Amino acid sequence: MEERIIKTEYSEEMQRAFVDYAMSVIVARALPDVRDGLKPVQRRVLYDMSELGIRYDKPYRKSARIVGDTMGKYHPHGDSSIYDSLVVMAQDFKKGLPLVDGHGNFGNIEGDGAAAMRYTEARLQKITQEAFLADLDKDIVDFIPNFDETEKEPSVLPVKIPNILVNGSEGIAVGMATNIPPHNLGEVIEATKAYMRDENITTKELMKYIKGPDFPTGGIVINEDELLDIYETGSGKIKLRGKVEIEKAKGGHINVVITEIPYTMIGANIAKFLQDVASLADTKKTQDIVDISNQSSKEGIRIVIELRRDSDAENFVNLLYKKTKLEDTFGVNMLAIADGRPEIMGLKSVIKACVDFQYEINTRKYNNLLEKEKERKEVQEGLIKAVNVIDLIIEILRGSKDRQMAKDCLTLGKTDGINFKSKESKIMAEQLQFTERQANAILEMRLYKLIGLELDALIKEHDETLANIYKYEDILDRKDSMVAVIIKELDQLKKEFGKERKTAIENAEEAVYKEKEFEVMDVYYLMDRFGYAKLIDKNTYERNEQACLTEFKYCFTVKNNGRIAMFTEDGQMHVIKALDLPMSKLRDKGTPVDNVSNYNADNGNIVYVCNMDEMVQGRLLFASKNGLVKVVQGLEFETTRKTIASTKLTDKDEVAAVLPLTDEKNIIMKSKNGYFLRFQIEEISLFKKVSQGVRGMKLDGKDVVEEVFLTHAQDEAFVEHNGHNIVLNTVKLQKRDAKGTKIK
Repeated sequence: MEERIIKTEYSEEMQRAFVDYAMSVIVARALPDVRDGLKPVQRRVLYDMSELGIRYDKPYRKSARIVGDTMGKYHPHGDSSIYDSLVVMAQDFKKGLPLVDGHGNFGNIEGDGAAAMRYTEARLQKITQEAFLADLDKDIVDFIPNFDETEKEPSVLPVKIPNILVNGSEGIAVGMATNIPPHNLGEVIEATKAYMRDENITTKELMKYIKGPDFPTGGIVINEDELLDIYETGSGKIKLRGKVEIEKAKGGHINVVITEIPYTMIGANIAKFLQDVASLADTKKTQDIVDISNQSSKEGIRIVIELRRDSDAENFVNLLYKKTKLEDTFGVNMLAIADGRPEIMGLKSVIKACVDFQYEINTRKYNNLLEKEKERKEVQEGLIKAVNVIDLIIEILRGSKDRQMAKDCLTLGKTDGINFKSKESKIMAEQLQFTERQANAILEMRLYKLIGLELDALIKEHDETLANIYKYEDILDRKDSMVAVIIKELDQLKKEFGKERKTAIENAEEAVYKEKEFEVMDVYYLMDRFGYAKLIDKNTYERNEQACLTEFKYCFTVKNNGRIAMFTEDGQMHVIKALDLPMSKLRDKGTPVDNVSNYNADNGNIVYVCNMDEMVQGRLLFASKNGLVKVVQGLEFETTRKTIASTKLTDKDEVAAVLPLTDEKNIIMKSKNGYFLRFQIEEISLFKKVSQGVRGMKLDGKDVVEEVFLTHAQDEAFVEHNGHNIVLNTVKLQKRDAKGTKIK
């Protein structure tokens, strides 16, 4: 085969290919048609269900059957997109007017997905059958070939209502996206009727009927004054709030109950909202929260937040509006396919397009009906005329050799070859001029039609046909008549399927949250030997002082906005903010310190914990297990970081003790092997925190410093050793860097 090379500009080819791809996605996948408000996949699913006979009054059919048939005939883009579309059309919390009646698990408002398509069943809703798919047999919309040209599918469904407003739409195409909020069916119908009566009506006047969006989740639209501009331009931001009720609970507590949520919160955002509320308590944005519970059910949303007795509930609700998705924004972009191209449309433009479509499909419908009535009239007149000369027709039929001969006689008056009883009959037969349609009806007429009552019924039917012809011609010739017919259908749909508005529309002031002034006070920090810490108030401590001192390893005062320093064996200092610890009851377990600091098991044991704000004003004594000691000014440890290095250690060395220095005179170092060394603290110089210090005690072999004590000159403090109490100040006073005295 001869090779053929086509030379083209690369950029031009890329541009052409991308534009073709983009338009394919925009028109054939992602955006709804303004006329029926449906994307292609939705339209194909509904049409396929209609073709399969899965009507609202018939049994449910497996979703997998619907999906497979739709994919095989009309939508070759994968089963997941088809099933997802089917599921959304069945979810009453996403669609103001569900088009599919789902049976089984079709997901829920909290974001749980639908069951697999093999487990669920579906059928059409009644309104879908009556307002979306009716009259398809009357040639009122164009049918186009499917993807492989083996089937025909409607290019648009003959929807009788502005579905693009009623159910809204959302979709992301290439370089553009649509986000149309749902509206109330009754309000949309009233606005449509108002436009049909006066096509010069303004958007502001239309909004007397359409107050604003009507979300299936309810909630409150709080920027009513901005809606006019949004509906005129087709884009803008709608501000939504959930509906909140304040209830009194047991024990004097206050319950903030959320009964309706913003439309944007459906799905996983409900769980995110609960996390955000919990985070407000964890980060100390509020201390009013006692408990949070999601009590939502099939009956509706009910999220309960229990507050303390003295809480300001309204102020707390404002905090929710400011810091959570309880107040959110719905970005409106009314983008749809109009006349084959994407267009951002205002409210009036959308209604105009839908009304024009109604005129178009009704014109085609009544033209079709008119033609059928005219055909019926022609046949009826032929049959009535035939009954009047029935004897002649019977004579023609009996005298003819075949059907064609009889038909030619009836239509053209040809009598050749036909045997007549008399010459008069032949002359009368030659004058017959039935039409071809009338002749066929006569030849197919049954004998019972000759009964007198049947003739009366035929005449009555003919009168009805004439009335229908007059009616249809009137509808087609006079716009007022067409409008009246469309309005009558809309009124019937509103009466049967209309519902009360769920979403309130108002102008609300911006939520203002007044933070409570933080009261600084002394509290007690308690930490047990297992690393669980908590704060208790001063009164609780004073009532239980003995228990606090005996049950907890560390117990000291700290400001409730202060800091706690925690020194570990690996030479690190970890900082804990008191604000990160909840105020607790004495018997509460407390919070693990590794939850509120960078401490973990790899840091070794906790050596010392203290009030950091007091510690930085003094001095600290450090002693390592290898016998090194140093004194460091507390200001060295002033930091804004959560973790710093508090000392420098040699290899395989660890911090043995960190002790605060005031006016103590002596230091006693005790080794694992039982050596005690007492020397004066003044022998230890001041060092920086990054230094190792000096040797305080000589150690033999694998001996290590086990404990370190500080004493005043006349102290009689003692320590237990091998079953004996050793008075520390009786240990022989030596110089630093000595081996010490072994005590058995």
